[in-house]
Amino acid sequence: MKYPIQLQRSNSSALPSYDFTSINFGPDHTDHLFCADFKDGQWQNAAVKPFSEFSISPLALCLHYGQTVFEGMKAFRLQDGSVSIFRIQKHLERLNRSLQRMCMPDVPEELFINALDKLVSTDQGWVSGLPGNSLYLRPMVFATEARLGVTEAKEYKMMIVALPISNYYNGTVKVKVETEYTRAAKGGAGFAKCGGNYGGAFLPTRLAKEAGFDQVLWTDSETHTFIEESGTMNVMFVIDGTLITPPLSGTILDGVNRDSILTLAKDSGIQTEERPVSYHELEAAFNRNAPVEAFGVGTAAVLTQIGEINILGRSYFPDCSSSGVAIKLRNELQGIRTGLLPDRHHWNYVVSQPDTAQMFNP
Repeated sequence: MKYPIQLQRSNSSALPSYDFTSINFGPDHTDHLFCADFKDGQWQNAAVKPFSEFSISPLALCLHYGQTVFEGMKAFRLQDGSVSIFRIQKHLERLNRSLQRMCMPDVPEELFINALDKLVSTDQGWVSGLPGNSLYLRPMVFATEARLGVTEAKEYKMMIVALPISNYYNGTVKVKVETEYTRAAKGGAGFAKCGGNYGGAFLPTRLAKEAGFDQVLWTDSETHTFIEESGTMNVMFVIDGTLITPPLSGTILDGVNRDSILTLAKDSGIQTEERPVSYHELEAAFNRNAPVEAFGVGTAAVLTQIGEINILGRSYFPDCSSSGVAIKLRNELQGIRTGLLPDRHHWNYVVSQPDTAQMFNP
């Protein structure tokens, strides 16, 4: 099935006056957005149009029963001046897994890729190419059918917004092992990027910040001893030279950067293990003075080193030197995404060049 995408250009642009050296990630956005409607069993009315607010019924099912799913991905300026979207196919696969878990309609490949291509090519001037900068892309799908009733909706809206972003975390982060609250349980929706997974994390995160930490290290719901994620990031450890990360058990998000870092580590000959890792194992490694690195990986955070891990009131300090495994892998990933290094896994999707597009001039 064909999905024609209409283009309505904005009459004005915030780009000429935007300061890419002082990005305020969150409220800042590009000039356009993508939207489409799911009705009568199919996606329709696909368009890229000026960024604007929209109305929704107070009875829209997304407001009541949580049928809302999103993705997070990035576009980068390559060395040759073109713009690429990183691992577009992998993000689509994860989006559709999340949608299926929430009883929502899949987004067809053609619609997803063409929508991102048209939006990013139209707003490609917002991909500045300055060091550390990229364009964050937020596809989202939510139920719009206006009626109450605990049931899956029949009508949905898909939107994609784009926001300039620089480094999400500056420096290292401090985390505490969370042994009271639970992010996800087996059989639940922990692997899906649905809104409730994030809203439910706000309270324990707030409590951790009030105690002087940046994030929590989530543990399993059954024993509260096995590490699962680091805040909103997948977590990895390097112990005695082996890169270890918790397995995808249904409670952990299948991170795109997680997969990318694992792939690059294996390419480099680094031993990798996807297996359960408990905080007891971390304690034992620190207590015997083993070399330990810890870092979170995610689309926004990229690869962020963990400088302090608090386990039941006692703090331990992983190695955060620039000569470790973490920085090597982060630099390689960034080199591929910006065209400094060969894209040997074909992860970069180069967007189309529009006839006209306003460009950022550094």
